[in-house]
Amino acid sequence: MNLPRIGVALLSLFAASAYAAETGRALPRSVPEAQGVSSAALLEFVAEAEAKIDALHSVMVVRHGQVIAEGWWAPYAAEEPHMMFSLSKSFTSTAVGLAIADGKLSVEDPVLKFFPDEAPEKPSTNLKAMRVRDLLTMSTGHHNEDLQNFPFGGEESVVKKFLALPVTHKPGTFFVYNTPATYMLSAIVQKVTGQTVLDYLRPRLFDPLGIANPTWEASKQGVSMGGFGLSIRTEDIAKFGQLYLQRGQWQGKQLVPASWVETATSRWMSNGSTPTSDWEQGYGFQFWRCRYGVVRGDGAHGQFCLMLPEQDAVVAITAGTRDLQGVLNVVWAKLLPALQAGKLVADPAALAKLQQKLASLTLKAPAGVAAPALANEIAGKRYVFPTNPQAIEALTFTPAAGAGGRPELAVKIGGAEERIKVSATEWERDDLATGPLAGAVAWRGTWTAPDTFTLDLVRYRTPFTVRYQLRFAGEQLTIETRPNVGGPANVPPLVGRRE
Repeated sequence: MNLPRIGVALLSLFAASAYAAETGRALPRSVPEAQGVSSAALLEFVAEAEAKIDALHSVMVVRHGQVIAEGWWAPYAAEEPHMMFSLSKSFTSTAVGLAIADGKLSVEDPVLKFFPDEAPEKPSTNLKAMRVRDLLTMSTGHHNEDLQNFPFGGEESVVKKFLALPVTHKPGTFFVYNTPATYMLSAIVQKVTGQTVLDYLRPRLFDPLGIANPTWEASKQGVSMGGFGLSIRTEDIAKFGQLYLQRGQWQGKQLVPASWVETATSRWMSNGSTPTSDWEQGYGFQFWRCRYGVVRGDGAHGQFCLMLPEQDAVVAITAGTRDLQGVLNVVWAKLLPALQAGKLVADPAALAKLQQKLASLTLKAPAGVAAPALANEIAGKRYVFPTNPQAIEALTFTPAAGAGGRPELAVKIGGAEERIKVSATEWERDDLATGPLAGAVAWRGTWTAPDTFTLDLVRYRTPFTVRYQLRFAGEQLTIETRPNVGGPANVPPLVGRRE
């Protein structure tokens, strides 16, 4: 069934609202003006984000505890979880706070207390002095994080590896962003409670907030990664931010001690002095301080939980961008001044435009052209590639058959062949079963030049998207690969030849 675009937009908006209702404990919804925010200003924010950021995947704005704007750039969707990366750290911090409230540990406890069997034979004075507090504030005394080489997924004990690192500085005196330190917090919580951070938080945080089916990657020693690895939905981020904005209270219950909320979000460490950088405004207990009195949890590639206590607002964002400061700059420029003290006069026309825009969001598509004569010339021809890091072995292109048909790509990657039908206008989705592309993937593609077919591939539960440009020239096929984040911006082209 073909629906007009506005019909699709309204169905998308209905689906997002229906998902929120099905969770049972969704945040309440309100029109923006009733909460002191102009619909026109929110529309300007979305336009600015699309113009300056490549690309947001979702946004949810909460004012006075009410969701006033929410949108997902297709193929991202309300019901789908998204990788949080280091936004996971703020949840691990919460687990520490709850364990402290349960009397299981103290921020002043020495780290070695919990792992006597994995400590070096002769621990240094600085290692002996390292406390839980130092793990929380990224002031362990290490000089470099060395994240790239840290064996989070290896057979060797991550705890033992951490305790073997040289502690160059006196703990508590030197800030360095340290994801292994957050892993240690997760391991400590597991040590004192007998549960992983995921399982410990489930009845204490996730279930009361209505955060359904959170997942958290674990090391081979069975410890939740702590500093990364959590996957939840956009509304779950917003709920977490609202909980902290409410000083740990949720529907009449004190889920997290108010004293922990205040302590964790306070400025404990200096991490720079550049006035225009939101990465140099101070650091708390796995929370960042920002300009304008804002507190945030954040993760790589643009996963944000922004808490604005002075404005009584929360902004939840997922993204796949290299420009994290740029995301915050758009929030400060467009959203912050829109948060007014009192109710505004209703503006049905602006609200309708906002809702239509939010319901029809999609990742930016390349400009397409009509299928060229070349499409029939290469039909069914198989191109093979020499060994390459992307493990692409062969590709066959079959053009669309008749009006309304879709071209098909058969791609052999890592020994497994996948066949996908490609639409120029709609995202196709599948859980691919084999090969390097295995997992939840969406794709869309079109001819963008007389010799070039462009395919966008999106792992819509992650920040990662890739644009492939297939250039056909005689017996040769060149594939240009452009990942959005998580690797080099420019990948060497692959050149294959027709069999």
